[in-house]
Amino acid sequence: MIKSCSQFLSKILIPSAMVGITLIGCGSPDTTQQQGDGTLITPPDMVQGGGFLQLMADGEDFIIEGFETKDGWDINFDHVYITVNDVIAYQTNPPFEAESDAPLEAQESVNLIVSPTTVDLMLGRENNPAILVTEIEAPPGHYNAISWQMYNQADGASSLRLLGRAEKDGQEIQFNLNFPMNIAYTCGEFVGDERKGIVNEGETAEIHMTFHFDHIFGDAGKDDNHEVNVNAPGFEPMANLAENGTLDVDLETLQNNLSEEDYQRLENSILELGHVGEGHCRITEDI
Repeated sequence: MIKSCSQFLSKILIPSAMVGITLIGCGSPDTTQQQGDGTLITPPDMVQGGGFLQLMADGEDFIIEGFETKDGWDINFDHVYITVNDVIAYQTNPPFEAESDAPLEAQESVNLIVSPTTVDLMLGRENNPAILVTEIEAPPGHYNAISWQMYNQADGASSLRLLGRAEKDGQEIQFNLNFPMNIAYTCGEFVGDERKGIVNEGETAEIHMTFHFDHIFGDAGKDDNHEVNVNAPGFEPMANLAENGTLDVDLETLQNNLSEEDYQRLENSILELGHVGEGHCRITEDI
C-alpha cells in the first residue's frame, strides 16, 4: 500500500518566533530526485521495507549544564540557536573519511532538511542533550555519513547566535553573540559509545550533528596545554568589550576590536564546531 504524502512530512522543532516553516510538495511516486553530483535520492513515498531516520542536534552536556571557560568565566546559556540547511544522510562505500582527500561515494542518500531551519540546542536535557530536529522514512541500511550547512540568512536567522550570562569575580555580563558564518560540513560515521544511523525495517535510527562549544570558550576542566585550550580564544577577550554589564556583538564588531590573533582563533573555533560525536568533519567556508 502506498502511503499518503502527509504521512511522511518531517517533524521539525523550530522556535516559531525565529523562523518560518517551508512546506515541501510531494513528488510523483515513480520519480527520483538527483543531486548536482548525480547521486540519486529516494523520495519518502518510494521507500520499500524501510525504517525511520531521526536527525538529532546535540550541543552536549557542556552547554546544558553550564561550564567554566579556560579563562575563568562561568557560562550559562539561555539559548543556543543554530540554523542549518541542506542536511543529507548517506550510505557510503567505502566509508567516508573526513580527514582524507577522498571523495564521498554514496550508494544511497536521503534529504533530511531542504530549507533553512533554526533549532535551539538548549531544548536538550541534562544527560540527554540531543534534540530531535526531524524524522523521515528512509531505505534500510547504514547511514554512515552526513553533510549539512550552518546557514546564515541575510534577512533572517543567524547561523549561530548565543545568548546567556557570564560571571567572574563578582562581575556579571549578559551576552548576545551573533556569529553569522556560512559553513558546510561533510562528516563520516558517528564516533561515540554506540553506532548510529543503522536503519532496519520498521525500526528507528538516529544520525547526529554534534557541536563542540569548548572549541570557542575552552574548558577549565582541561589542562592549559590541552589542544582545545591552546586554540580557543576563551571569553575574556570578548568580555573586555562589554558595556554596563552587557555584551551585544557580531563578528564584524569583534574583528574590529579584538587582536588579530584572538579574532583568528575565534573564527577558526567556529569553523571547527561541527562534529559527529567525537568524529571530525571536512569543512568548507563561505558556501
